[in-house]
Amino acid sequence: MTHPGTLVLIMAAAVLAPLLVFAAGRRVRVPLVIFELVLGILIGPDVLGWAHPDEVTDTLADLGLSMLIFLAGYEIEFAAVRGDTLRRSLWSWLVSLGLGIGLAFLISGGDMFEAFVIGTALTSTALGTVLPMLRDSGELKGRFGTVMSAFGAVGEFGPVVAMALLLSGRRPAESAALLVAFGVITGLAVAWALRPRPPWFGRLTERTLHSSAQFAVRFVMLLLACMLGLAEAFGLDVLLGAFAAGVLTRIILHRAVPAASGEVLGKVEAMGFGFLVPLFYVVTGIEFDLDALLHDPVALLLVPVFLLLVLLVRGGPVFLLAPRDLGRRDRAALALFASTCLPLVVAITTIGVDQELLGSDEAASLVGAAMISVLVLPLLAMRLRAADRGAARARPARESVDDSETW
Repeated sequence: MTHPGTLVLIMAAAVLAPLLVFAAGRRVRVPLVIFELVLGILIGPDVLGWAHPDEVTDTLADLGLSMLIFLAGYEIEFAAVRGDTLRRSLWSWLVSLGLGIGLAFLISGGDMFEAFVIGTALTSTALGTVLPMLRDSGELKGRFGTVMSAFGAVGEFGPVVAMALLLSGRRPAESAALLVAFGVITGLAVAWALRPRPPWFGRLTERTLHSSAQFAVRFVMLLLACMLGLAEAFGLDVLLGAFAAGVLTRIILHRAVPAASGEVLGKVEAMGFGFLVPLFYVVTGIEFDLDALLHDPVALLLVPVFLLLVLLVRGGPVFLLAPRDLGRRDRAALALFASTCLPLVVAITTIGVDQELLGSDEAASLVGAAMISVLVLPLLAMRLRAADRGAARARPARESVDDSETW
């Protein structure tokens, strides 16, 4: 049974969060997701006890997570991230996975399944959190934004695939076969998406863009539902279907209705970032086991340990394998952005707890570290980028002064 006040409180928190971002922005830039999570914890059972998760809010939160991964998949421009950049991002994630599972094996005391859960969580990147920051700063379309998109895409896609293989409850060979089958069907869908759309598709999209029919938005939602259903039918994590749906949607819209694709995406983003995604984050805060974290000294101590492990496991390989044309500051900023994690950490730890592979205290420690990563690491990365841009602007000025002195 749904308590009507719970949904009201969740949406009130979602509305309050951007107001707090605006108020705090005069002194420090705090990511929106932090306020959404903190407000969720505040109204949740462990603090004020006003809101309690139920079947309806959990379902809406799952849709919010799917929408977040869908939008992350849509953001990826494969034409820009292919080649050497994509190879480097793949190798960096594979190194991260091996390093993460190895270190987690030591932490877990030799429990291989627990090591898989922790190690996979340490390799994720919150691309859906990082890309809006780069978009707002105008860096998404530049060289740094392109490289970050490649490393972030692999940091999103890799853990989802690893979950499908390692945490599905099946034998790895069986999971791999199902994953290949899903990949083949997705590849056929991409080939279909690359074909020219019939003229009526574009005409109907433009004709209903500002009417109640909203054909294009309904088509996008159908595509998302189909890919989620396909992933579930294969017994894979639905996030894999959400990611694939985002990729397919970008291809279809950009080829069928290039002039209107931005406006269609804006409508989908309004649905996602205006309702479903903040609901996911607030519900995550409500379900966060603050009591287990605060009353267990070991769990509390693990928070900074996991944060350091995220930087080492995810950030280290990214820094070392970043494209050579990036300077040291840019590589450090890239490593910090790539180490920013949360949505997939929440998803992976939830699966781990549900399958009794991970304790709720360790899950709370991992989520706590991920929350700190979202709060701290992007701010440090943006400062490094700002310092690098300032140095780049100063160099021509110094060179012109030197030239004038020479003359």
